[in-house]
Amino acid sequence: MITFEDVVKVYPGGSTAVDHLSMELPTGKMTVLVGPSGCGKTTSLRMINRMVIPTSGRILIDGKDVSGQDEAVLRRGIGYVIQHAGLFPHRTVLDNVATVPLLLGKTRREARSAAMELLERVGLTAEFAKRYPAQLSGGQQQRVGVARALAADPPVMLMDEPFSAVDPVVREGLHREFLRLQQDLGKTIAMVTHDIDEAIKLGDMVAVFRQGGHLAQFGTPQELLEQPVDDFVAEFVGRDRGLRSLSFDTAADLPVQPVGSFDGAELVLDDAGRPLGWRRDGGTIEPTAGVFTTGDSLRMVTDLAITSPVGAAVRVGADGKAEGLVRHHDLVDFLAARRDRRAAERSA
Repeated sequence: MITFEDVVKVYPGGSTAVDHLSMELPTGKMTVLVGPSGCGKTTSLRMINRMVIPTSGRILIDGKDVSGQDEAVLRRGIGYVIQHAGLFPHRTVLDNVATVPLLLGKTRREARSAAMELLERVGLTAEFAKRYPAQLSGGQQQRVGVARALAADPPVMLMDEPFSAVDPVVREGLHREFLRLQQDLGKTIAMVTHDIDEAIKLGDMVAVFRQGGHLAQFGTPQELLEQPVDDFVAEFVGRDRGLRSLSFDTAADLPVQPVGSFDGAELVLDDAGRPLGWRRDGGTIEPTAGVFTTGDSLRMVTDLAITSPVGAAVRVGADGKAEGLVRHHDLVDFLAARRDRRAAERSA
């Protein structure tokens, strides 16, 4: 657990970067610090490993004040990933990752073996080991940066806008890879981003900062989307927060209607019972726009119902066979009942 206790950072000249920050970043979870430029999120991150020294207050890792620890010892237990990976340009990918194990006393053979395992863990094959950073794409460099940060097997990781320097397609792939890694490793992670969508997607907890270094709200992504504390948070999270909040609930409890005709159109199935599309009045088959399973999100079902040529989403089982239909008006009724139920729970 990383704990901020009434932390203040005032720079020479009187500029307050962080103003009385108190929060707890849970062990084994990913906490994302997000907010507009100049709001103190990066300063807060860098105070954890003493790259920035607080003016007052305390920061503790598992109950130990970081100010009382040797900087070198402290930082060996904290992985650090930055925006442009920060790789050594004159060293191969393998030697970049092996740097930390060597510093920790492993032999060259042991360090390189550990580095190769880490490269495979972040999705890079052996062919990349002998390349230099300049021979890699931006996304590949970021993977190497993550591997190097993991090389000491640190319990804590700090990530300063690690995915902002790559294009959206590469970023999406890195997000998937990192979520998979975190599920396996369970590190305590503090990450900074300016992208609220990235924060909502990756964070177990999200800290929203406002100008002046104030913590505006600290909570789960779902709490931020459904219960923003004020107009600033609501505006920062985005006007479509209601739709995005549907990402956190699955379609498991969503009732379906029997497979058949709907709104004058027939759902056409193949011989195995898998949906092929919709057909009106014996015409050509129109695509369904996709199908969903009980494990998919309500947001996905909503999107399918909107984009369906007939306004109905098709649920399939693990075998791909059609199990039922969700008509758009039934979906609206279900979501309205869900909203009323949650409002009653909050007021109870």
